[in-house]
Amino acid sequence: MNTTVSAERVHIGFYGLRNAGKSSLVNAVTGQALSLVSDVKGTTTDPVQKAMELLPIGPVVIIDTPGIDDEGELGELRVERTLQMLRKTDIAVLVTDARTPLSSEEQALLAMFEEKSIPHTIVHNKADLLFVSATTGEGIDRVKDAIVALCKPVEKEKRLIGDLLSRGDVVVLVTPIDESAPKGRLILPQQQTIRDILDSGALAVVTKETELPETLASLKEPPRLVVTDSQAFGVVSPMVPESIPLTSFSILFARYKGDLIPAVRAARTLDCLEDGANVLISEGCTHHRQCGDIGTVKLPALIRKYTGKTVRFEFTSGGTFPDDLSPYALIVHCGACMLNDREMQSRAESAR
Repeated sequence: MNTTVSAERVHIGFYGLRNAGKSSLVNAVTGQALSLVSDVKGTTTDPVQKAMELLPIGPVVIIDTPGIDDEGELGELRVERTLQMLRKTDIAVLVTDARTPLSSEEQALLAMFEEKSIPHTIVHNKADLLFVSATTGEGIDRVKDAIVALCKPVEKEKRLIGDLLSRGDVVVLVTPIDESAPKGRLILPQQQTIRDILDSGALAVVTKETELPETLASLKEPPRLVVTDSQAFGVVSPMVPESIPLTSFSILFARYKGDLIPAVRAARTLDCLEDGANVLISEGCTHHRQCGDIGTVKLPALIRKYTGKTVRFEFTSGGTFPDDLSPYALIVHCGACMLNDREMQSRAESAR
């Protein structure tokens, strides 16, 4: 459970006004001093995220957020950061002060939960005689039960590659080692693909593109599938016989984290981009950019070469994603291995 990546965990967000007791409740629910607690309003100045295990759900990410009623120039920025967390929230907990009626800000939050179809519950904190007290721990088990009840059962397990395989199949993974490859390890999409192959009872053979011909020739039977890094597709494709299916890690993740068919349709926009068009390239992680960076160097060069147009590029990474997407003719997104399903779906819906 502890090795489950954050992108595959249920994200549970705690929201409310300043000093409503969100941080105290988070600490009570998790049984840890996860968040700093104080009687001073606005103690939580940035969203706090913690990967942990919450039974019986399993691996989760707990999100403690700044108060939705924060004030001033910095306060407005904190509220903006809080609202950004809604993009990745699978289950929302609205924490209120039981001694006061719901404020306009709290009612607006509930409306946002409804609009974004986020399962949610309301917890009335600071109640001496009823509901929940984060201070004494009274009612905390009921909070956990409410959260668990909102966690939708998985109707059908999503698979990255396993649904394409049968036990005993061989899959060849082509992983180029260039200046953008991390030293001493494989990147997360490659790791997750290998794990799903092993979980399927299939065999994973990992090679570089320079050794691919020898790798294929060494196999007694043709592999069920060849998966390559996207940037090596042009080199790898001529090496793989037409009878062997070939795909890329990016395409697998586009299918796994999003909807592949709309992504294919969107890619056709490259054929009709005009001079001066704005293209957004967005990545879900933040990493050290090198001279041959894929997102900021290779993709823009490839798009300019393919279209022959003077295209303007903008870039975002990590949790940053524009609220207004109207200036862009096309959005190119990474495989979202570091984003949970809710956030990727939220970004796709904003684009639509």
